[in-house]
Amino acid sequence: MADVLLQIKDLHAGVEGKEILKGLDLTIRKGEVHVILGPNGSGKSTLMNVIMGHPKYEMTGGSLVLEGEDIGEMRAFERARRGLFLAFQTPEEIPGITVENMIRTARQMMTGEKVKLMPFRKELNAMMAELKIDPSYAQRYLNVGFSGGEKKRSEVLQLLMLQPKLALLDETDSGLDVDAVQIVSEGVAKFHTAENSCVIITHNAKILDKLKVDYVHVLAQGKIAREGGAELIQQINDEGFSHILADQDKVG
Repeated sequence: MADVLLQIKDLHAGVEGKEILKGLDLTIRKGEVHVILGPNGSGKSTLMNVIMGHPKYEMTGGSLVLEGEDIGEMRAFERARRGLFLAFQTPEEIPGITVENMIRTARQMMTGEKVKLMPFRKELNAMMAELKIDPSYAQRYLNVGFSGGEKKRSEVLQLLMLQPKLALLDETDSGLDVDAVQIVSEGVAKFHTAENSCVIITHNAKILDKLKVDYVHVLAQGKIAREGGAELIQQINDEGFSHILADQDKVG
């Protein structure tokens, strides 16, 4: 059995005093791809933000253990340094910081080593070419004036350049056309190895075409209500969440 990367036990968390996650358990091992599904308001994005340590979200109970280390009290940058990466559903604009500078600074922070500019720039340009990103993009301010597709390509570029241990992808494919979804899908597949893991929130099965999905989890009312393999994605697409919510109501 592969090494456990992240262990979540009895997680309770919320925002602005409202509890959203109500005793969630999840184990992620190295090399695994997990997909999180659920109706709006079920806690999917809250889970991602709590794992990453977003200060707006409060963890009120349970534990988050990354490679044997409790990270529940760590700030977001400390978690990033230990190998966590969150691709946002709606990435924020950061005026004054170029794409190149942001990724180079983030790599230096994660590795603790100085990153020489010219070799880094050569590597960055090669990766941008693979993702069909114009070279001038590296000198633009991060997400400022970017289209939806450009923002998502930027996050895949960051993912591939930073090589985190655990990638948390919160609807990275939302709002993209078919070609852009293909590029994002190929980028995530290129990132994924036996030594890292992905947790993906998506409503679009196309992004999963290039990935072998190990586990699918359906969130409802702040807990995991159903688990299965990749076949569960098609079942949800065909039937929706109503039968799962009904079962959860009976349990609740």
